[in-house]
Amino acid sequence: MPALKPSEFYGEIVWLGRVANSVEDLSAVPITEMPVDFGGPVGEFHAGITRESCSRVLSQHPRHTEIANVRQLSVVSQEELDVIAAEIGLDTLDPGMLGASMVVRGIPDFSHVPPSSRLQGDNGTTIVVDMENRPCVLPGRVIEAAHPGHGKAFKAAAVGRRGVTAWVEREGVFRVGDILRLHIPDQPVWSQFEAARAD
Repeated sequence: MPALKPSEFYGEIVWLGRVANSVEDLSAVPITEMPVDFGGPVGEFHAGITRESCSRVLSQHPRHTEIANVRQLSVVSQEELDVIAAEIGLDTLDPGMLGASMVVRGIPDFSHVPPSSRLQGDNGTTIVVDMENRPCVLPGRVIEAAHPGHGKAFKAAAVGRRGVTAWVEREGVFRVGDILRLHIPDQPVWSQFEAARAD
């Protein structure tokens, strides 16, 4: 029996980006197509089968521990970017300033799609959602440099709207204009979720 349910929610890729080295510059430059292999976007800073642990997993691993890389891509939604932009007082927000890999349009409440969901293109290229991404101050600094007086508000405005991190399940190519279908786990929410999260 299949463990994933193809949904009737689809997202159009409206932007793709490539980060050369986020240590030196978080920003992503726009690209029109993105080849991906099992290590992630080919030639991208965040690609790799493994990575060093970071602040997001300090409760599980000491910093700089080698772990599996489930943060190969940062995927954000156009609708959520628009809300963030409005809240920080901008007409539009360049996803490159967030170091985004991909922007999709059309999937509501995108940052909260279930972990382990798949986004699959018509050509079969597939990524797996790891979890909701958390906002941090780094994009705010990039925004502030370009739009003085607006970047400091980014972190608060991006809570619950920062998109998701993801990794490649099936190799291929993503292109601007591609339509991705959302596949969700056929699993109920764990009965003890609220109790576990309360701590």
